[in-house]
Amino acid sequence: MGRARNEFEFWWGTSGEWVEPPNVRRSGTSGVQLIVKDDKTFFVKRQTGHLFRSFRYPTGRPTALREGVALSRLQKLGVNAPRPVFYGARKVEGVWQGVLVTEDLGGFIDLDTWYGQGAASLLTTEQHQQLLQRLAQMLARMHSGKWQHGCMRSKHIFIKASMTGEQFDFELALLDLEKSRGRVTAMGAARHDIPQLRRHSFWDQAQWQSFLSYYEQAIGRAM
Repeated sequence: MGRARNEFEFWWGTSGEWVEPPNVRRSGTSGVQLIVKDDKTFFVKRQTGHLFRSFRYPTGRPTALREGVALSRLQKLGVNAPRPVFYGARKVEGVWQGVLVTEDLGGFIDLDTWYGQGAASLLTTEQHQQLLQRLAQMLARMHSGKWQHGCMRSKHIFIKASMTGEQFDFELALLDLEKSRGRVTAMGAARHDIPQLRRHSFWDQAQWQSFLSYYEQAIGRAM
């Protein structure tokens, strides 16, 4: 307990460049700073009174805790996401404070920005199908582990891509897991995330059908 308390105090007291200035949400404040420590880059999310509620925590707990648990769970499932370095919470004069520290993924941008920059137009049909297939496999891996993202949209899917001649190399990762949680079944997780992604993605009908086909194949193998 003492070590966790000291680590909380350390990260709570750090200071750096704001990448997400404190804003009021969920009747509390939440903000993210970029911190460089020992030549490594971290993102530190600090929250005050920024809570989620559940059957387990009807009076509320900081969303930083739920996101930290989700990131740890994805790591165990082999789903790429920021690695959680520390997450914790405490009450000060009756008000919850929460901290989440993650490593910088480095070189990733969200799919909305990537598509907006016209990067996808440089791909062949086969290369774009490869992207859809790998994304489907990643989501199937998460859902087969009975875990849902909770806010599944293309701006929360990140890509690090490079083109070398005709070679398309890329990695995918999931971010923004404040609403992520476990579900009783894989189907329960999928029924929430997949329709949500359909409403918030760039793909046309043919591309979406390709994604669904890849997803059904992947979830079938995983189950």
